[in-house]
Amino acid sequence: MRGLRTAATVALSLSLAACAGHIVPPGASGDYTGGASRPAPSQRPEFRPDRPRPAGPSVQPNGPSVSRVGPGPVQIIPATPLPATPVIAPAGAATAAQAGVLAGPPVAALPITEPQAEAARAAFLLSCPGLMRRTDSSGLTQGADWQPACQAAANVQRGGARDFFVRYFEAVQVGDGRSLATGYYEPEIAGSRDRRSGYEVPIYARPRDLIDVDLGAFSTALKGKKVRGKVQGTNLVPYDDRTAIEEGSLEGRAPVLAWGADPVEVFFLQIQGSGRLRLPGGDIMRVGYDTQNGRDYTGIGALMKSRGLLAPGQTSMQGIVAWLHAHPEEGRAIMRENKSFVFFRELDGAPQGAMGYAVTGQVSAAADPKFVPLGAPVFLSMDRQDATGLWVAQDTGGAIKGANRFDTFWGAGETARTVAGGMSARGTAFLLLPVGTLARAGIVGANGTAGAIPQP
Repeated sequence: MRGLRTAATVALSLSLAACAGHIVPPGASGDYTGGASRPAPSQRPEFRPDRPRPAGPSVQPNGPSVSRVGPGPVQIIPATPLPATPVIAPAGAATAAQAGVLAGPPVAALPITEPQAEAARAAFLLSCPGLMRRTDSSGLTQGADWQPACQAAANVQRGGARDFFVRYFEAVQVGDGRSLATGYYEPEIAGSRDRRSGYEVPIYARPRDLIDVDLGAFSTALKGKKVRGKVQGTNLVPYDDRTAIEEGSLEGRAPVLAWGADPVEVFFLQIQGSGRLRLPGGDIMRVGYDTQNGRDYTGIGALMKSRGLLAPGQTSMQGIVAWLHAHPEEGRAIMRENKSFVFFRELDGAPQGAMGYAVTGQVSAAADPKFVPLGAPVFLSMDRQDATGLWVAQDTGGAIKGANRFDTFWGAGETARTVAGGMSARGTAFLLLPVGTLARAGIVGANGTAGAIPQP
C-alpha cells in the first residue's frame, strides 16, 4: 500500500513521528509519535512517500487469513520476546550483509501456529515471482536460492504449512536482532468523485509537470540517488510543498481523482499511502500511492509531543486526530510543517505493496529491502502478543529504515485502525532465509557462530 503503506506505511505510529514517510522510533508502547509513518508503506506508510509502487497484479493471496486480535475492544497483551544473541553490530552498516548475520534458533523451535503459517505461505507464494526475479540488495540471497521453497509452497497439503517453513527455511539474526515494529492500515474516509458541498478537499493524481530524476544516470557516484522536481526555465527546482499545494498551486497542473470531506482524514490518507473512499451513494473507490512531491517528510506527532500539545494518553493516532479536529487553525499549520505531499492513483482491487502484489492484513509487513529481501518471511518475537509471529515482508516505507525495523499491516476497518494507530512493539526479529544460506556464508550449526556474509 505503504505499496499501500500501498503499502503504507509508513506506518501509523511512525507516520506521525517519523521523517521521510514513516515515523521515528517510538518510545513506550502505544506512543504514536514513535511509530512509522506511511507515506506506505513507500516515502509508508508515507505510506510512505518515496516508496516505490511498481505495477503488478492486484490479486488476493490464496489462503486463509489469520487473526492476531480477538473480538471486542482491542487489548494489548504483553509477551516475552525470545532473546537475541548478544553481538555488537558494526556501525554504519548499509546492508544486512555488512551488518553481519548469526544463525537463529531452529525454525521448528519458533512458536508458529498452523493458521499463521498457512496465511504466511500464501503471501510468500504470491511474492515468489518477485523474489526470484529481483536483485536482493540486502546481499544475503540470490534469486535462484528461493526456487526450491517457491516450488514447494505451491504444493503444500492442508495442515502442512508449518512443516513447510521448518523444512525449507533457516532463521537468521541480522546485526543485533533488536527489533521495532509499528503498524499501518488501509483507512476509509468520506469522499466524492466530484466536488460538491461537504467535499472540498482535493485528492490529487500525479501532476503533469512532476519530474523524476535518476542521478545515477549522470554520475556513478550518485548511483541509487533520485530527486523529484519541476522545470523552471532551464533549471530543475524543488516541487511545490504542502502549503503551496493546499493554497491551490496545482490548479490546471494535476488531475483531481476525488474530493475528501475532512482535511485531517485526507492528511492521514497520505500518511497511510492508500485507502478507501466511501462515496455519497455508498460505493467504495480505492486509491493507492502513485508518487510524492520529493519534499522531506516530517512526522507531526513528534512535533506535537515536543511542544506539549498532547496530554498523556493522547499520543496515539486517534489522540492526534482528535487534537487536530479540536484545533483546526493550529492543526492546519502543524500539518503544513510536513512538506511532503502524496499523489494517488485509482486502484481496481486490493491495495498493493512495493513488490506490486496485494498485501494481506495481519500477514504483510513493510521492511527495508537493504536488510530484508522483499518477499521473505520474518518471525517477530515481540513484547506484544499481537505483533508476535510470522510476517511476510511485501512492502517498504519511507521511515522503515535499517536492520530489524518493520511496519506491520493490519488491513481495513476500525479494529485495524485502532491496532495500527497504537502499535509500537519491541523485541527480536529472525529473518527466514532458504536452507543453505548460512552454509554459504560459513556459518554452521543450529545456533552457529557469528559471521558476516562474504563481500565481493
